Amino acid sequence: MNLLDDANALADDLTQLRRRLHAVPEVGLDLPRTQETVLAALEGLPLDVTTGASLTSVTAVLRGATPGPTVLLRGDMDALPVAERTGLPFAADNGRMHACGHDLHTTMLAGAARLLSAHRDRLAGNVVFMFQPGEEGYDGAGRMLAEGVLDATGERPVAAYALHVMSHTYPTGVFTGRGGPLLASSNVLKVTVRGAGGHGSLPHRAKDPIPAACEMVTALQTYATRAFDIFDPVVITVGTFQAGTATNIIPDTATFSATVRSFSAASLAKLREGTVAVCQGVAAAHGLEVTAEFSEQYPVTVNDGAEAVFAADTVRETFGEEWYTRLENPIPGAEDFSRVVDEIPGAMVFLGATPVGADPESAPANHSPLATFDESVLPAGSALYAELATRRLTAGPLRAA
Repeated sequence: MNLLDDANALADDLTQLRRRLHAVPEVGLDLPRTQETVLAALEGLPLDVTTGASLTSVTAVLRGATPGPTVLLRGDMDALPVAERTGLPFAADNGRMHACGHDLHTTMLAGAARLLSAHRDRLAGNVVFMFQPGEEGYDGAGRMLAEGVLDATGERPVAAYALHVMSHTYPTGVFTGRGGPLLASSNVLKVTVRGAGGHGSLPHRAKDPIPAACEMVTALQTYATRAFDIFDPVVITVGTFQAGTATNIIPDTATFSATVRSFSAASLAKLREGTVAVCQGVAAAHGLEVTAEFSEQYPVTVNDGAEAVFAADTVRETFGEEWYTRLENPIPGAEDFSRVVDEIPGAMVFLGATPVGADPESAPANHSPLATFDESVLPAGSALYAELATRRLTAGPLRAA
């Protein structure tokens, strides 16, 4: 079977599907119109389709003509609460946007379902297509795992794969990945500093929480750079800070929150205790009270070494040596595909989709209201999903990388 040629023949259909998804983005776990569009795209294919109970997921199972193992392919479907400013003729106008390319992921996975369904008689095993809501902070993958997506065929998959497009950094059509840590863990630190309000002209008569909260922000940056090995780095970024109502009023409280990222379980454990201790120490020095809550969101996304090599080899053999480049360092973004590869071996691969004529180094990044993606990568993504599944079903156990 020539899956790449078949995928290229679907280019127009894939583009139209992507544009339908892009025009009506939905956020979170409840994506009814997106789910409806996906179900329509899968209609008529020889798939066992189920939908989620606690979220609008779609799980589709393709059973090959002969028995064999199971492979899982995942595509996320949710958008972001971003008002689109791309000016595209099919741009969303509902204050939400597919600014991270999930509309492309969904389209490519639906394309792979069509490709593999057309060759079902030559498949030795099963393929699970995991259409997932709620990647952007809602732990949709965790919910789908709890609802049994890994047992959709009656046996656990031997491998799982995911693609992620990038509107920047990588030239269009270039795949990249690595074994080991690929993406960081994502965690949240929420801090409330409690003092005693008063008049701004008499700070000695009050207990001002603002300077202490500001000191915590800077102390956390020092902690991140002085308490951790530079070869196992962490990132702490304060994204919100609220305090006060007027220039001459000292408030009772100041609050801030931060995203906290790490690439190892050891650093995460240290951060869990250390960030809270930093805030408590600063508060004590100022004679104030503080509540610091550290909550874990997504774990580190760790590509299985052997599966990462297998995915890289599949790209090179399908598209050519020049279309794969190894990612030297992990990226401090986070992904709930980490939940899947915590359970079974797998790999995520990035796919460059920088718009035509744009410089990958300066093009608007994923999550920007100006982010655009080159739709010409849709057939390549569909073909890679399908190639990974067909090759892995017959590959047998992989040697450790």
